[in-house]
Amino acid sequence: MYKTKKRVTDVLSGVVVVALILFLALSVIPSMSVRQNYSPKFTWITVSALIISVLLVVYRIHTNVLARQKHDALFKTKTSLLETFIEKLKFCYSYDDFYNIIGDVLEVQGDCSVIFLNRTKNYVLYNSPDRLTSSKTMIDTLEMSYDERWKDGFYLMGENYGVVADYRKSRGFFMVCQGLHLYVFCQYTQLFDPEIYRELFDEYCNFRKRTATISDLSEIASLSQEWQQLAATQRSFLPHTMPKIDHLELAAYFRPLINVSGDYYSVLPISKSKTLLMLGDVSGKGLAAALVMGLVMNTVKILEDKDDLPAMIKAVDTAIKGMHLQDKYTVLFIGIVDTLKMTIRYINASMSDPLIITKSPSGYRIKPLTSNCSVVGIIDVPDVKPDEAKLFRGDVIFMSSDGVSEVMDEQGVELGDTELYHETITKSAAKHPEEFVDDVVNLVMNYNGNKKLHDDVTMMVAKVVE
Repeated sequence: MYKTKKRVTDVLSGVVVVALILFLALSVIPSMSVRQNYSPKFTWITVSALIISVLLVVYRIHTNVLARQKHDALFKTKTSLLETFIEKLKFCYSYDDFYNIIGDVLEVQGDCSVIFLNRTKNYVLYNSPDRLTSSKTMIDTLEMSYDERWKDGFYLMGENYGVVADYRKSRGFFMVCQGLHLYVFCQYTQLFDPEIYRELFDEYCNFRKRTATISDLSEIASLSQEWQQLAATQRSFLPHTMPKIDHLELAAYFRPLINVSGDYYSVLPISKSKTLLMLGDVSGKGLAAALVMGLVMNTVKILEDKDDLPAMIKAVDTAIKGMHLQDKYTVLFIGIVDTLKMTIRYINASMSDPLIITKSPSGYRIKPLTSNCSVVGIIDVPDVKPDEAKLFRGDVIFMSSDGVSEVMDEQGVELGDTELYHETITKSAAKHPEEFVDDVVNLVMNYNGNKKLHDDVTMMVAKVVE
């Protein structure tokens, strides 16, 4: 096991250090001392340097050996089975996803048997198709041994399915989180490194929270006529069509995860040459997020001086705090495009970086409009000064919620971190904004494997034209 190997490595390293120091002290020092041309000071300096060198070398070797042992324990032994399960569990958003990785990893790869019980409602959610876990006797035994009052945590089971403290006697394990019990029976449980269980339990609880949140919201949104009406009302806050503005072409896309969303965007002409662009995202999902979204949109709309961006941020902050929702806030980007001065003056309140895609002799380049303000509505917002960026004819301003850049592929790699993302938006920069949006939407769907998305997707594109 990893802990045992680590202790052995620590002891051996200590023995080696002591042995080498003794060798230097008993052999090298006397040898140098008998030579008259070496002063005592030189001798001690030399020996000290040798000792320090020895310590550094042994430390480096010791560190490398421990790293290799940990890697082998987690990735080359039986423990790698649970490590694989944990990595896949991180991207499970439904029970169907969960059952699939149980089958693919624990049952097929690990030859394990699994029972998944809702102990609060006392029924079986999943069991492996084998004699052990399909047995009513087994189910009855587990029900009698571990009822709904069982404390959240992970536990090892022995031969008779009772809890054991010694992992060497274990023949399975189970985890409890908010009334859901996951039992895994495996004949080689004793070969798993004990350190892996804490990581597995934490990820199991994270999965439980994700599915509970998404399931509740989806059920309410699909069954409640009131929520359907709320969704229609919310959409009325958003621009139905993009306004016609001189020297500026516009396009937008809005796709909520459920009927209502915390994402929002707006385009407000200020003067013949100035246009306010806004895109934001309220924390969380559901009714509260939708209410805050409407409040933000209305606050910005009724402000008389839309040229004063700091005052706009302060007004939004005050309005959200006035709702006393405690955990609600928004990230947002507001920018004023001036097609006369050819500039964009903006405040980015912790929004996923909006981008300017500009043409250069070597091709299109990406310039991020980085954050210069904290989130709005939950903490004190300090005085903020807008930043300004130069614009050129043909430049594309691309704003999006994190549902675009943070969508993941099957390996868990976020789209915004890939060359594919940057290549797509630079290649699409020469197109009309509607075509640009279509290209990004297609990229998001394909990158996600055309599966159900796990966040709202909102974007807006503004292109400076002749």
